[in-house]
Amino acid sequence: MHTLLETIGWIGSVLVVVSLTQSRVVRFRWMNLVGSVVATVYNVVIGVWPFAAMNAAIAVINVYWLSRLYRESKDPEVYQVIAVPPEDPFLQHLLQVHAADIATHAPDFTLEPAAGGGKRSTLLVVRGDEAVGVVAVRDTGNGVGEVELDWVKPRFRTFTPGQFVYRDSGALPAAGFRTVTVRPHGATDTEYLRRAGFRVDGDQWVRDLEDAA
Repeated sequence: MHTLLETIGWIGSVLVVVSLTQSRVVRFRWMNLVGSVVATVYNVVIGVWPFAAMNAAIAVINVYWLSRLYRESKDPEVYQVIAVPPEDPFLQHLLQVHAADIATHAPDFTLEPAAGGGKRSTLLVVRGDEAVGVVAVRDTGNGVGEVELDWVKPRFRTFTPGQFVYRDSGALPAAGFRTVTVRPHGATDTEYLRRAGFRVDGDQWVRDLEDAA
């Protein structure tokens, strides 16, 4: 029994420590929550009340932030979409800093649009004063755009804030697009595209924008 109890205590401690290495904020909160709950139980059982109280407080704090994060993930007032020119210095800096991560999600994307390939519209997804993602759409004519890039920083990726570009912002219709198309890069992309309102059309996914806010 003593060994089992110590093992439970170590599990809680390990979860709390490992949570601090997570870049995704939701993963961090969930791991930290589970670890703090386990640590609370362990400290209650062995009668170390100061540590039990501390871990219980940490668990409550995690519950608060998780509920807030999930609530805000559906709130278009939290994530704003700002249209910027492709040559915008801050946009170029953001794309260069995160080039390696972007390449894993959109390997064909380049900083400069292909010559003669149609005008590119670029949108920053921001949360407060932080840019959390970029959507780039190439104009293929007749009100149709091809999504060249739909990227979000890893720690915000769980919330897929890029969906606000298609669903709530009205930024793409304001740029003259009535429809956007995209070719996904794996199962994760297709699940995100469904949530963002895309439908399958042949070898690509299509999203009509007429009803966008």
